[in-house]
Amino acid sequence: MPTLRLALCQVNPTVGDLTGNAALIREWTRRAADAGAQLVAFPEMMLTGYPVEDLVFRRSFVAASKAALERLAADLAADGLGDLPVLVGYLDADGPPQVSGDAEPGHGARNAAALLHGGGTVATYFKHHLPNYGVFDEDRYFVPGDMLTVVRIGGVDVALTICEDLWQAGGPFAAARQAGVGLVLNINGSPYELNKDDIRLPLVRRRAAEAGATIAYVNMIGGQDELVFEGDSMIVTADGTLLARAPQFVEHLLVHDVELPEAEPHAGEDTELADALRVVRRTVGSVPAAPTGPAATGGVIEPVADEAEVWQALVLGLRDYVNKNRFPSVVLGLSGGIDSAVVAALAVDALGPDRVVGVSMPSQHSSEHSREDAADLAKRTGLDYRVEPIQPMVDTFLANMSLSGVSVENLQARVRGVILMALSNQEGHLVLTTGNKSELAVGYSTLYGDSVGGFNPVKDVWKTLIWRLATWRNADAGRRDETAPIPESSIGKPPSAELSPGQLDSDTLPEYDVLDPILIGYVDGDLGRDGLVESGHDPAVVDRVLRMVDTAEYKRRQSAPGTKISMKAFGRDRRLPITNRWRENG
Repeated sequence: MPTLRLALCQVNPTVGDLTGNAALIREWTRRAADAGAQLVAFPEMMLTGYPVEDLVFRRSFVAASKAALERLAADLAADGLGDLPVLVGYLDADGPPQVSGDAEPGHGARNAAALLHGGGTVATYFKHHLPNYGVFDEDRYFVPGDMLTVVRIGGVDVALTICEDLWQAGGPFAAARQAGVGLVLNINGSPYELNKDDIRLPLVRRRAAEAGATIAYVNMIGGQDELVFEGDSMIVTADGTLLARAPQFVEHLLVHDVELPEAEPHAGEDTELADALRVVRRTVGSVPAAPTGPAATGGVIEPVADEAEVWQALVLGLRDYVNKNRFPSVVLGLSGGIDSAVVAALAVDALGPDRVVGVSMPSQHSSEHSREDAADLAKRTGLDYRVEPIQPMVDTFLANMSLSGVSVENLQARVRGVILMALSNQEGHLVLTTGNKSELAVGYSTLYGDSVGGFNPVKDVWKTLIWRLATWRNADAGRRDETAPIPESSIGKPPSAELSPGQLDSDTLPEYDVLDPILIGYVDGDLGRDGLVESGHDPAVVDRVLRMVDTAEYKRRQSAPGTKISMKAFGRDRRLPITNRWRENG
């Protein structure tokens, strides 16, 4: 049986950075060549970054993507890498955008993959299955492909597929079996969700069995606005054996020698197979000779614990949002509570303490222990710590306006927001807001106050998970003989906004271990009132919580973006009308 040395390049592209992404491809192809690779694969839409969203509709961007692909093929040859087949995702089009007046049926923008070799493109594949759920809107942007491209490389027939093609039975993978391929390359821009790695391996095994072929699955890493991609690239044989698996959330070159069946001599004509897909066959004339010496083994990285996985996702999502948007630093309010403590620790892990400013903004209601906890966290992490008392500013407002009750509480939050935005304007920091998903769900925040900010690292993190993350992060520091970043008193004390004397979150909200399961069922699971009550929740509490969630939609619509880690994050995942009289009545 022939052996191919595969190189899966799990890398971090940036949307719209055609020059930078092409440079990444050249750099990692060189690394793959130095490792003796005979076939290299990069993620979905690697050249443009993913997702490009409405950039698809700009014909100038489509033209730039196609031109960049031609330059890349020539540059790889000029680099002395022309004999190495390289699979690259990019944006293509064979007609005007579908939303334009001159659109042509069956033609338009394509989510495409090109196999580069010898200074040009020897094969092209257009994504067949287009996801249109959750964060995906690919039916809005792309036209589905109707062919399966099979390329003969080093005596092996290799099928080209893209991301969602793997997630649906039939289609390209059924066609791959009928075409008799030995290997299916599947390039991905598959966003992270907690426990998705537990789903992915069984899924790849099912498709490998369906195709009767080995699958090489490569996924990108990195943050793109709300999305974060974790990699988790792998190679799985037709019988389900996991040959190699890459780590999560880091760039990685996965190189592995794979034994594959030799292509049938007669399999050389284009045919029509499963789902009316046309099988188009191409041949790569020559590839680098098989390396001598020991076989390349990519190794199998075992998945980490949930808290470690989420922490890495949040760190990467924050780091890339800040760096890719070229912010020099971040600033956040440090209250001494658990949410701001976790966000501060995430920011320090993502950017380093010299790029994080924490501001304590005490009022007359701020407890001494909260002030001490904020200062303690700053000392533990080494961030730039400042104290800006707000009471004189609040008193000035109150001397000129007649306010009482909740209005005074909200005034304090808004004064803090003004201070953070002023520091942002003066010094160039990105303001991080610190509200967790539980608070956003029930509207437990002040517009233009504690909700102020350009990014929220914990927007998709339930309050109960916030505590678990804090406990895990401190324990992880202990395992490495480092200082725990989060004061234990911030973890253990009852949560409070401290906007009035003796105030606790539980004055207004159910306890979080009661609240979060209801919210998870309603928000993530789309359960109605009856389903929640049948699940064992108190009907009166359910009615109260659902009213809060439904009436807070206008607040959520104005909230900062934040890293998605759940199956249904607020934002593109969950799209409900603000003006909406439907209620889950008890």
